[in-house]
Amino acid sequence: MYAIIETGGKQYRAEPNGILQVESLEGDVGSIIQFDSVRFVQTDQAPIVGSPMITDAVVKGEIIRHARTRSITIFKKKRRKNYRRTKGHRQGFTQVRITEIVASA
Repeated sequence: MYAIIETGGKQYRAEPNGILQVESLEGDVGSIIQFDSVRFVQTDQAPIVGSPMITDAVVKGEIIRHARTRSITIFKKKRRKNYRRTKGHRQGFTQVRITEIVASA
């Protein structure tokens, strides 16, 4: 059984006991979070497809940790003008362990 959920403007495939790395979410480590934006659920019997979302499906997960990605370097330059700018960026993320997928057909 798996589900396609949407959070942070992106879609993720969620499986029970699977770990997802999603955009930063509110909540403390160890707290339970619910994803209500479920687009698709594959059950043992038949798939359930939302249009665009499934109203009575919920994916529950536990927040494992909050962290930031490796630093990336942004470099801008204009030739012959002695214009150079260097900037770094680290994106925050949250790791979530999926505990259960609840879908009523």
